[in-house]
Amino acid sequence: MMSEEVPVINVEQWQPRTSVGKLVKEGKINSIREIFERNLSILEPEIVDALLPNLKYEVMDIDIVQRQTDAGEISRYKVLIIMGNMDGYVAIGTGKAKQVRVAIQKAIRDAKLKVIPIRRGCGSWECTCGQSHSLPFRVRGKAGSVEVELLPAPDGTGLVAGGPLKTLLSYAGVRDVWSFTRGETRTRENMIRAGYNALYNTFKFVTITDWARRR
Repeated sequence: MMSEEVPVINVEQWQPRTSVGKLVKEGKINSIREIFERNLSILEPEIVDALLPNLKYEVMDIDIVQRQTDAGEISRYKVLIIMGNMDGYVAIGTGKAKQVRVAIQKAIRDAKLKVIPIRRGCGSWECTCGQSHSLPFRVRGKAGSVEVELLPAPDGTGLVAGGPLKTLLSYAGVRDVWSFTRGETRTRENMIRAGYNALYNTFKFVTITDWARRR
């Protein structure tokens, strides 16, 4: 499916309801990365609208889910999306509703609350360009039975990954990577979630550069 622009609210009319939202509104927090490094939580989608206005999303999967009630079975659509700015920030989200359009809106809201910064770099021993085209080190992620391992690759390698994983990496702004997968990889949602968890782990370790910046 085609990439779409993420709709945003009018930040000027936004009335924050959380302490993090108030700090963003007052200009005391200026980036999602700062929220992440201070171990704070994004509880309002308007925070992302204010700090990352140029996000795009792509619908990756639409399923019909059913729930048994006293009145019979109720069918709803379940939508899975990938969201990112193609430059270091990515998220995934799901939404359920009787109409696809409403399910997509719910998935967008869910994804905004799960935006994470990605640490990029040039961690391949075959490449010494020093640019942020790949990952700084090997990372792993798991969701259900699916395990994803991402390895730094030299500049020009491209994204050596399966379809859903390749889309996720593109929205994160990663251009070169090698990947290995295990488990029931035909389960698209688990494949994407495992890749998302792997990218989340790029902040699991503190690098020398991060340590120097925080001093």
